[in-house]
Amino acid sequence: MRSHLLNDMTAERYRRSVTEGVERVANRLATTRRPFTGVTPDELAPVVSAIDLDRPLGDASAALDELEDVYLRDAVYFHSPRYLAHLNCPVVIPAVLGEAVLSAVNSSLDTWDQSAGGTLIERRLIDWTAQRIGLGPAADGVFTSGGTQSNLQALLLARQEAKTTDLAKLRIFSSECSHFSVQKSATLLGLGPEAVVSIPVDRDKRMQTVALAAELERCRAEGLVPMAVVATAGTTDFGSIDPLPEIAELAGLYETWMHVDAAYGCGLLVSPARRHLLDGIEHADSVTVDYHKSFFQPVSSSAVLVRDAATLRHATYHADYLNPRPTVEVGAPPASGGLRGSIPNQVDKSLQTTRRFDALKLWMTLRVMGADGVGQLFDEVCDLAAAGWELLAADPRYDVVVRPQLSTLVYRYIPRSVTDPVLIDRANLHARKALFASGEAVVAGTKVGGRQYLKFTLLNPETTTEDIAAVLGLIAGHAEQFLGENLVHAS
Repeated sequence: MRSHLLNDMTAERYRRSVTEGVERVANRLATTRRPFTGVTPDELAPVVSAIDLDRPLGDASAALDELEDVYLRDAVYFHSPRYLAHLNCPVVIPAVLGEAVLSAVNSSLDTWDQSAGGTLIERRLIDWTAQRIGLGPAADGVFTSGGTQSNLQALLLARQEAKTTDLAKLRIFSSECSHFSVQKSATLLGLGPEAVVSIPVDRDKRMQTVALAAELERCRAEGLVPMAVVATAGTTDFGSIDPLPEIAELAGLYETWMHVDAAYGCGLLVSPARRHLLDGIEHADSVTVDYHKSFFQPVSSSAVLVRDAATLRHATYHADYLNPRPTVEVGAPPASGGLRGSIPNQVDKSLQTTRRFDALKLWMTLRVMGADGVGQLFDEVCDLAAAGWELLAADPRYDVVVRPQLSTLVYRYIPRSVTDPVLIDRANLHARKALFASGEAVVAGTKVGGRQYLKFTLLNPETTTEDIAAVLGLIAGHAEQFLGENLVHAS
């Protein structure tokens, strides 16, 4: 079976297999018109279960044929202009090239002796991102698996930097529209559910700083410790950006760690037209960025950045076999590259040990397209959302919640002849499910004020206003059919 290992003896076999695999996927991307086939779990599960994993096919072409049946034919394709659901982006070609390289070489970014130049590339990209944010010369960070891990690590650092060891006294402040990973992180960090204080939002779904100031003052008066304020730069549902300068001022006044969750809004860092929407982010103590959202990178490609590199020590643990504590040899020359004799082990900064060289995807993207090229793509989808809002606001069939700052639209089908809110909820939910089952488009759902709403998350520059209008027509058709059937039954 050694012939299946990737080495100098099997280079030609590797080349043929990868070429065939790329051809298959490329053909799928070129010919698949719908984002989904509508297959159900009950239909697909028996096909997957019937595969005998103890009887290998022994041939890559045969395995690819089989993969068509169990995956490729029925995959959800984010590159489709009518995939409008979650924060999943189509990916740029240079990033896919980087993915192919990093998977084959298989570097592990935990220690220098497993990665060499990969470590330096990741560090360079962290420095580049920190400069874009404006965190200052002492900044640092590390790539992560995604926004949830980044938020967890940022709040871990905040907990360790807090001025108390009594966990019961610690409080985290975030808006009612913040990501659920804030609550999850609080639990994982040993804080109770009451540790997260939810701050109300205004009509634009942005944190109310007056309410934040009142809660911070109440916290202090009760002898509690404000551990962190989490500002969101791009909420998952609405794409809203909290008032960062005002939050930074309050965080400084109350000596509280300021974390900015910019998992979604980080694309503004390279936007030629909208960078100002992130004004104030430079005051943060830590920042979450998800390149695999608004930088159009394949999953995973994310990072957590910190203003003060020294705070990353809270994630540092040593193992003799991996990253032993630094020792100084008498007369040993310093390492080159400005590292002052140290061994640059990224595991010293990370919650992970073994870690993919995901930074290479972003590196290749910037080297081929440039930052402005990526930013222009993000500006396009934000422009599309603005045009989509105009469509929805002018359509009497729909109620749209807020004018978007980024690229999400939350709306609700409102029939003229029906006033029962529960029945309208059911119609919207049915329309989403029916649309998904048809495979013609994929949209997301959420709740606003306890009522069922639908959501477009626009991250595909190939999507047009014509696509949006067509999907709105399909939704209305499904909702009207549902209401017609149910009103007949009710009568």
